[in-house]
Amino acid sequence: MPATVSHQAERSSAVTEMPDELRADVRLLGELLGQVLAEHGGDDLLADVERLRKAVIGARRKQVSVDEITAMVAEWPIDRAVQIARAFTCYFHLANLAEEHFRIRTLRVRDTGEEPLPESLAQAVQELGDGKVADLVEGLRLHPVLTAHPTEARRRAVVTAIQRISGQLAAYNSSDRGAAERAETRRRLLEEIDLLWRTAQLRSTKLDPLDEVRTAMAAFDETLFRVVPQVYRALDAALGGGGGTGKPRARAFIRYGSWIGGDRDGNPNVTSKVTRDAVLIQAEHVLIALENATLRIGRSLTLTADYTPASAGLRAALSSAVNDHPDVVSEMATRSPREPHRQWLMFVAARIAATRQRGLDLAYRSPEQLLTDLRTAQDSLVEAGANRQAYGELQHLIWQVETFGFHLAELEVRQHSQVHATALEEIAAGRTSERTEEVLATIRTIAWIQERFGVTACSRYVVSFTRSADDIAAVHALATHALGDRAPRLDVVPLFESGADLAAAPAVLSGMLEIPAVQARLADERRLEVMLGYSDSAKELGPAAATLKLYEAQEALAAWSAEHDVPLTLFHGRGGALGRGGGPANRAVLAQAPGSVGGRFKVTEQGEVIFARYGHDAIARRHMEQVTSAVLLASTPSIEARTADAAGRFRGVAGRVASASEKAYRLLTEAPGFPEWFSLVSPLEEIGSLRLGSRPARRGLGAPRSLDDLRAIPWVFAWAQTRVNLPGWYGLGSGLEAVISEAGLDELRAAYREWPLFASLLDNVEMSLAKTDRDIAARYLALGARDDFVEQVLSEYDLTRRLVLEITGHTRLLEDRKVLSRAVQLRDPYVDALSHLQLRALSTLRADEGLSEDERERLSTLLLLSVNGVAAGLQNTG
Repeated sequence: MPATVSHQAERSSAVTEMPDELRADVRLLGELLGQVLAEHGGDDLLADVERLRKAVIGARRKQVSVDEITAMVAEWPIDRAVQIARAFTCYFHLANLAEEHFRIRTLRVRDTGEEPLPESLAQAVQELGDGKVADLVEGLRLHPVLTAHPTEARRRAVVTAIQRISGQLAAYNSSDRGAAERAETRRRLLEEIDLLWRTAQLRSTKLDPLDEVRTAMAAFDETLFRVVPQVYRALDAALGGGGGTGKPRARAFIRYGSWIGGDRDGNPNVTSKVTRDAVLIQAEHVLIALENATLRIGRSLTLTADYTPASAGLRAALSSAVNDHPDVVSEMATRSPREPHRQWLMFVAARIAATRQRGLDLAYRSPEQLLTDLRTAQDSLVEAGANRQAYGELQHLIWQVETFGFHLAELEVRQHSQVHATALEEIAAGRTSERTEEVLATIRTIAWIQERFGVTACSRYVVSFTRSADDIAAVHALATHALGDRAPRLDVVPLFESGADLAAAPAVLSGMLEIPAVQARLADERRLEVMLGYSDSAKELGPAAATLKLYEAQEALAAWSAEHDVPLTLFHGRGGALGRGGGPANRAVLAQAPGSVGGRFKVTEQGEVIFARYGHDAIARRHMEQVTSAVLLASTPSIEARTADAAGRFRGVAGRVASASEKAYRLLTEAPGFPEWFSLVSPLEEIGSLRLGSRPARRGLGAPRSLDDLRAIPWVFAWAQTRVNLPGWYGLGSGLEAVISEAGLDELRAAYREWPLFASLLDNVEMSLAKTDRDIAARYLALGARDDFVEQVLSEYDLTRRLVLEITGHTRLLEDRKVLSRAVQLRDPYVDALSHLQLRALSTLRADEGLSEDERERLSTLLLLSVNGVAAGLQNTG
């Protein structure tokens, strides 16, 4: 069956499955946007938008040819094409929003209370049994690390506008609204959509690192601070905790990290001053949040001493406060007479405010001091029999302090190993460059952060491209040179990225055990951390070979850990895109090598993925529960044994798939002229103009001469724009075919059924293939005038798609994941429209036949607007 025909069957099936509620929201938002477009650009603009919308839908039904759409788009003046691109980008944001609301409604409908939600903490506890979970919970740790990698193409102003529309849509759909209220909400929706249309989609200035820090703070302010205690409460309920009336059995197991303002590998804009300022911004946000929460809880504790007397401990604490700070406490006593618990919490809030304002007389010196004061109130409430007040909102506040401290997220520093080696050479020669002085200043900044906020605020130092234990020792040597015996406590983390480096990882760890500074740290806490880089390994080896070699590295590291009795925390540098190790995080956890999880999972979260996962309370909680549930399940001996058995059985199959897929991948990407061809067929050169982040998009200057010149993010991002998504699937078809020619399909089908890693690999590839559009992709690939490359790419696509379907037994892509399939298909027509507009701009710019400077500038605007829209629609683009 030709690929185009089968694609049509897939899309038609998904569209017909769209639920009525989702369809109604999409229609409502589309109608309101249409009204805004007509008011702004007249009926002609709306008519042109509708022509293109109907044409791309017709093309998916094989009623309109791609050539007809190309001709339609080409006849519009550039300014009109720009307006249409803006319209589809807005339309796209609204369709995404409608789909998000439907997801939230679905979660609530499914949560009947009769049976636990699939992949929830309640289900994990039910499946494992209380006894097994209780042991795991003691060592449980979920450690997401936010990174500033530039994959969020939307301006913060656009994100905020979408959030306001989201609020109005929720109000409009509320069942308790009268007709007048509903009419007013519709008016407000129209007002906000009009504002979205009038908001510039493209950034006018490049982000600096502190802009990125402030952007990430939005996720904390709007979601994370509130949701984290809800996750703990869910685990406590599943464990049969006190339900808010007894001491909780769940402990604070989530810790956040951040590379934003600390990651200087390849980013000269991140300096020691930026790192210092980043921590101060984080501290400002968390201290304000803690102060507001304490004030809110304190004001609500209107328990009179007649019925809820203070304990001896609380009375003594209040007496001491009166003695030390009479003005502060007397005012509270006057406002809240005979309400000792309220007085105490208000005093605690005043101390948090003083901590933020550097009021040294009243300020807390550490989060532990704050926790002591909060537990004084909690113990007093318990003694007085007010258990609901003790273990309700006050317990949430305690969990928030335990999770976020005064620094919000541990700031991690990252730098390339070669920078450290060069710095030591310069120091030995008695001459230091500006870059070396900056390395030393960074270490001094880490020491300052630890003195101000504690060691947990900043102690991890990640070394990119670690090749030997000498790369780890170099950081400790530089710390000694910078501050002597006053050097900060450092947990230096090796980052293994290439295939060779992954294979050498155990030997490097053995070498680390000989470093005195590492020995001292192990004496204090016997645990090491290792980071695995998914992005560069996938770019070097291809998605299939990289996945399988990363698994082998985890197996080897787990064996090393057991042999040396040194527990390891594996830090997974998974990008948002499938081509960079992304995909459903809970499935990724369950696919890890046995012994490599051990109740702890640390992973990067970046760019558009941060807002996709943490942009709404319900979705954020669901994501965190799914991942934590998977961590618990993956850490049990029975599941580890089952995974180990499957890995052993299918190891030979995996080796053949990896070898053949890597060979096919390298045959394409290492061919002469491939980098130049890639630059022609994609908007790679133009992506830097989007001002997505503070980090340069390329190593070095000029057009890329090899894949080594490209960072993994623009490599994946640019392929997503072409609708090829090559880094997410290329080579797997050849790998599967090699096995089938020797042993047939049955062994591969068995591996898919029984081995979580192989199932995760094929499921992720299936998702990447579903986001690929063969017809549109062929148009992009033709721009490079290399028919041989086009044939290689499209043939491998057809082969991979056919074999994946045969092995999974699906009749269409994403057949067994209806929600995801529907989400992809809902977005597809609008992405198609933007792709056709982008193709017009890109092909004209590449031809460059007598373009004036003005025409080139306007075409570039059209191109960047379309890049912005396609990125938002495909979501995990980089």
